[in-house]
Amino acid sequence: MRKTQLLCAVAAVAVMAGAHSAYAGADEAKKWIEAEFQPSTLTKDEQMQEMQWFIDAAAPYAGMEINVLSEGIPTHSYESEVLAKAFFEITGIKVNHQILGEGEVVQAVQTQMQTNRNLYDAYVNDSDLIGTHSRMQLAVNLSDFMAGEGADVTNPMLDLDDFMGTQFTTGPDGDLYQLPDQQFANLYWFRKDWFDREDIRAAFEERYGYELGVPVNWSAYEDIAEFFTKYVVDIDGTTVYGHMDYGKRAPDLGWRMTDAWLSMAGAGSKGLPNGVPIDEWGIRMEADTCNPVGASVTRGGATNGPAAVYAIRKWDEWLRNYAPPAAASFDFYQSLPALSIGNVAQQIFWYTAFTADMVKPRSEGNMTVDEEGKPLWRMAPSPHGPYWETGQKVGYQDVGSWTILKSTPMERAKAAWLYAQFVVSKTVDVKKSHVGLTFIRDSSVNHESFTERSEKLGGLVEFYRSPERNKWTPTGVNVPDYPKLAQIWWQQIGDVNSGAFTPQEAMDRLAQEMDITMARMQAADEAAGVYGGCGPRLNEEKDAEWWMANGGAKPKLDNEKPQGVTVRYEDLVASWD
Repeated sequence: MRKTQLLCAVAAVAVMAGAHSAYAGADEAKKWIEAEFQPSTLTKDEQMQEMQWFIDAAAPYAGMEINVLSEGIPTHSYESEVLAKAFFEITGIKVNHQILGEGEVVQAVQTQMQTNRNLYDAYVNDSDLIGTHSRMQLAVNLSDFMAGEGADVTNPMLDLDDFMGTQFTTGPDGDLYQLPDQQFANLYWFRKDWFDREDIRAAFEERYGYELGVPVNWSAYEDIAEFFTKYVVDIDGTTVYGHMDYGKRAPDLGWRMTDAWLSMAGAGSKGLPNGVPIDEWGIRMEADTCNPVGASVTRGGATNGPAAVYAIRKWDEWLRNYAPPAAASFDFYQSLPALSIGNVAQQIFWYTAFTADMVKPRSEGNMTVDEEGKPLWRMAPSPHGPYWETGQKVGYQDVGSWTILKSTPMERAKAAWLYAQFVVSKTVDVKKSHVGLTFIRDSSVNHESFTERSEKLGGLVEFYRSPERNKWTPTGVNVPDYPKLAQIWWQQIGDVNSGAFTPQEAMDRLAQEMDITMARMQAADEAAGVYGGCGPRLNEEKDAEWWMANGGAKPKLDNEKPQGVTVRYEDLVASWD
């Protein structure tokens, strides 16, 4: 009843503010619904009902200009270039939707939290920061906001139950801190047309003794990488490689590893959405607590344990031995166009955010589709390393989510919240999903338009319609302060790529640096409650051997390259159903 009264009051204010403006907004909404916001899970009348709510709720803020920030992927480019314009024409609120690199987005969030200065009114900020936001209480608690000060600007048609990723944007307290805007997983990518060729299949089986297919383990991935690079060498006049990755010393090299690479090798503990007590970063936090106790093996963590060191060693070896020569100098953003050249057989760590670019036609330089635009490639679950056990996390899923910081003035926060809801609304979400292919709503991925398009998306629709998607999860709550800890990773990993340190040396340094940083967080939390009492409480150091025998890092395996195992792609997809 209270929400209804508030909505009625807002509508009355809109009328008093000027009937002409409301009429113009409705007229523009109709134009956008007809020209741009199709297809949709809503009828056009339902779309208009939702847009009318936005017009009414936004009336007190018409004429405002707000600033929001996100990283540069196709989904956000569409929001910045198309949806921000639509929102302005419909509501009268102008949105400067800026696009920067992911590292710069994280830096801006960190700067605003540290200085309490309002740099941006809202961010699309990875759910990887949920441990930070829920501890530091510097982000708006959206559950409280929607029920309280933001009730008058909360869309009654938002339908939170329709979102796929809210479990990743919910804090340990059960409250929502971030609203999903785009979601993508890291999966295995391969050239199915090459894998299906009888001559290639026969040559692989003769050399390795098993069938060429989707690799189940890293041994098979390595065999396939070696096979295409050293023995196939040339396909239809093109020099080919068995692996693709990136290695430039830049912030995105850190995400390459924190995005579950260690746990894919088997470094963490069993448990979903993240390992308990050891997560995918190697940070230990005991069950039913909120205090991380260390990353080093000697404190019960696994960041520098045998499985983690193995993971970094394989990344480095494969990059050097089986990828195109330039890959070692690529960053996250450069690796995509390189893959579309069409000279790579497989990629173990491929973000589905790249799908929109990988389905572009040949006329735009994408050599991984046929003349009809159908993909010559497919996506599948990434293989796991020898330390991995059933019940462990199998991969990473990014959930870029709208986040509002408390340092944003309330009026600006409300206007930004309206924009955030607009770009994820059911009115626009199916169309936005077709553009960016980063699904956030069950209703959108299950829309008939994606059934029709699925054969051109290489397995993306099948994956996101499957309950299997829930096994791919973002960084969890063991990470107490993502911005502070994430910046340590890329520098240490970069030292491996440059040859300055061995994988063991680099991971030892990384684990030590994280423990030193978490010790500072512990001091700040104990002195001033900076982390709400949930900051680190580091364990005293013990011998690595003691921890390995008592639930810490897994001891080194005698054989880190077991027999390769593969599966037919068709059998894999059938298992998703």
